[in-house]
Amino acid sequence: MTPRLRSCLLVHYHEISLKAGHRPLFLRHLRRNLERATLDLQPVKVVQLPGRLMLDLGGNPNPEAVRGRVSRVCGVANLALAQRVPSTLEALKAAVGRMIEGRQFESFRITARRAFKTYPLTSTELNQVLGTFVLERVRTRVDLEHPALTIHVEVLPSEAFVYFDREPGPGGLPVGSSGTVVSLLSGGIDSPVAAWRMMKRGCRVEFVHFHSVPYLPPTSQQKARALVGQLTQWQFFSRLCLVPFGEIQREVVLAVPPPARVVVYRRLMVRIAEALAGASGAQALVTGESLGQVASQTLQNLARIDEAAALPILRPLIGMDKLEITAQARALGTFEISIEPDQDCCTLFVPKHPATRMTPDELRGLEERLDLPALVRAGTEGAVVETFEFPPGTGPFPASRGARASRTEGEPLSQ
Repeated sequence: MTPRLRSCLLVHYHEISLKAGHRPLFLRHLRRNLERATLDLQPVKVVQLPGRLMLDLGGNPNPEAVRGRVSRVCGVANLALAQRVPSTLEALKAAVGRMIEGRQFESFRITARRAFKTYPLTSTELNQVLGTFVLERVRTRVDLEHPALTIHVEVLPSEAFVYFDREPGPGGLPVGSSGTVVSLLSGGIDSPVAAWRMMKRGCRVEFVHFHSVPYLPPTSQQKARALVGQLTQWQFFSRLCLVPFGEIQREVVLAVPPPARVVVYRRLMVRIAEALAGASGAQALVTGESLGQVASQTLQNLARIDEAAALPILRPLIGMDKLEITAQARALGTFEISIEPDQDCCTLFVPKHPATRMTPDELRGLEERLDLPALVRAGTEGAVVETFEFPPGTGPFPASRGARASRTEGEPLSQ
């Protein structure tokens, strides 16, 4: 009897497999994120197998939608829609035969792997037997270097998987496995990419956006919401803290000469972000700064900004150029949002020629003119928190960009 083909999505990981004693923890995070990513695309059952995870799609009406969701789950090295069959040679031949039926391909190769050594055939022997089987049914040839079609076969003790197309996932580590960070999010191209790169390293990212309403229109807040909505598809739940910064900037303008204002602004942003993140257990701040990209992002000025922080400031883009960052933004779908016209706090009270080599003594003297605790308190007390979730409407939190965002004034970033 011909074995019934059962659809599934086969997920492989790479970096997680190198974690030795901590591997079960990373796999739990990965499995949880796969379940969350597909929560509204049921039925999907995530099963852990040796060296891989399998999403059982039996009865699922839209396997391609599941594949699309899983392709954005950090920690996934590659994924493929596959067919499940018993691990007997007869079942494998039948599955390959049914999958190539009606297909034309100039060349092919079989890539077979055994997950256990007691299987009657070696991987090489499986390649030969199944390759001969294909040649008996299709006018084609074997090409091990550049095949038009690659047939993958993975044999486990109780079942096997056969599939054609395998696509790369984002790789990295599962979101949530490396702790929490707080990202300073502007409306520009760089900071969303920096936040995503931290997600790929397993961090859960919470966002702080500084705006200058009522001195400027609320367009930067709208962009920040759109960017967080897009990025939430990678980590499934996000918080965005909107901080009024215009009045704080006005106080700086009254006391600080124009060339030094940018560094003073950024040091204040760091202090406010730290204060807001205190309740979340965040272990670092994240910025989109790239060395030398603009006049104020010199080594000396970055060092001055770091001195204002108790938490480490991570800069994932520090060695990237604008072309590299832009290409990543396009791939993430944030680029078109970022280039929409807006007016944010970076355009208000900012000098044309910022200082590039501020010294600690210079900054200390300038900041003594300001009531720093009062300015930080003004930023934190005026902050509004909005929550975002993906897929929309699938969890205990109100959804946003995809549904509505909830707001709470003065609420810490996490609870």
